[in-house]
Amino acid sequence: METTKVALIGLGTVGSGVAQVLLSHGDRIACQAGRPLELATIIVTDVEKPRSLQLPEGLLSSDLESLINDPTIPVVIQLIGGLEPARTIMLRLLESGKDVITANKALLAEHGSELFERARQLGRSIAFEASVCGGIPIITAIGQSLAANRIESLCGILNGTSNYIMTRMTEEGVGYEEALAEAQQRGYAEADPTLDVDGSDAAQKLAILVQLSYRTEVSWQSIPCTGIEQLSLDDLQCAHQMGYRIKLLGIAQLVDSGLEIHVSPTLVRCGQPLAEVRNSENAISVVGDIAGRVFFQGRGAGQMPTASAVVADLIDTVVGRSQLTFQQAGLGMRPEKPLEMKSPGEHSGRYYLRMSVVDEPGVMAEVAGILGSQQVSINSIIQRESTPDGTSPYVPLIIMTHTTTEGALDMALAELEQSENVLPGCVRMRVLD
Repeated sequence: METTKVALIGLGTVGSGVAQVLLSHGDRIACQAGRPLELATIIVTDVEKPRSLQLPEGLLSSDLESLINDPTIPVVIQLIGGLEPARTIMLRLLESGKDVITANKALLAEHGSELFERARQLGRSIAFEASVCGGIPIITAIGQSLAANRIESLCGILNGTSNYIMTRMTEEGVGYEEALAEAQQRGYAEADPTLDVDGSDAAQKLAILVQLSYRTEVSWQSIPCTGIEQLSLDDLQCAHQMGYRIKLLGIAQLVDSGLEIHVSPTLVRCGQPLAEVRNSENAISVVGDIAGRVFFQGRGAGQMPTASAVVADLIDTVVGRSQLTFQQAGLGMRPEKPLEMKSPGEHSGRYYLRMSVVDEPGVMAEVAGILGSQQVSINSIIQRESTPDGTSPYVPLIIMTHTTTEGALDMALAELEQSENVLPGCVRMRVLD
């Protein structure tokens, strides 16, 4: 039985997991691939760096050029993070006639169209299951299992760090800073957690899913994005008392032949699958016009879940499935009629509002009147009592709206900001129906 040689670039957390799986589960992988797979070389920057993983003698190398020019290695797993030199290396691997597997979501979100197009031109493939939600097979599901469907909507918890933080805040009453510190201690968040908590990580993953689902290129930086940094315990607890949990959701949905995309904290009714996803897990709900709603949940990050996705891509590449899927998915191809991106002002839905208002007669009527003047209809309203000591003239006012547009809500809130009876800084969040 012919052996296929495989190379690995990068031996960080995920790379070490991939190497471990390939070296310790060779028989199982050979059975699935229909042939033995030989890990021929691992390219690293520093060969002498101490590593906990025990590797066969001579497997490590810093000679990237030799790998690129080696025709006996047809498949490379590229696990370098960041944009450069990852992009350049990816292009050179493709141009040397190799198929590539990657987990680099930032690279694909930024340069995916260029890389996919070049791979198609060269008759090569890029497999990237591990780039979105780790061990959850969402790329395969959309690209293969749901290929007969028009994807009506995607809605998911795409970042485990933010979900862990909000779980701790909601269930234990822990403050944001304390919950973030816990996430860092557990390894869920980096020392600099900005990309996780400001929504950028979720936006990058959503951009990849949008390109796969709709054959439409979208810049992740252009996705309207609100993170969790300003979430207060008051809002999380208030939402919970009303029967909702707040989740950072990435959403893409077809609306009137256009595409509405955003990332933002969203109220999800308790009992719905997305509302019950706890701690660092990810989850994605996909609605197809034929299959209806399907739901995926699991560990979206971590060494071994991500390694599982990478090795699955490797098997698919070796047996030829990735090449077929890559070609039929149309990645890197520009459709004749790309979907129109709806502007944020056109986004429609229900909203949660929390504002501080003067506790005097007529104020609630003023608020309702301003909202009504912009066709923002109130579904429910709660006014909290003033503090017993009477130290503040303001009381919290919580409003749940009927369906409206974000543009109409923007105008209404701008007018409310001018009222002497309303404090600036109204909190608003979408409500998922």
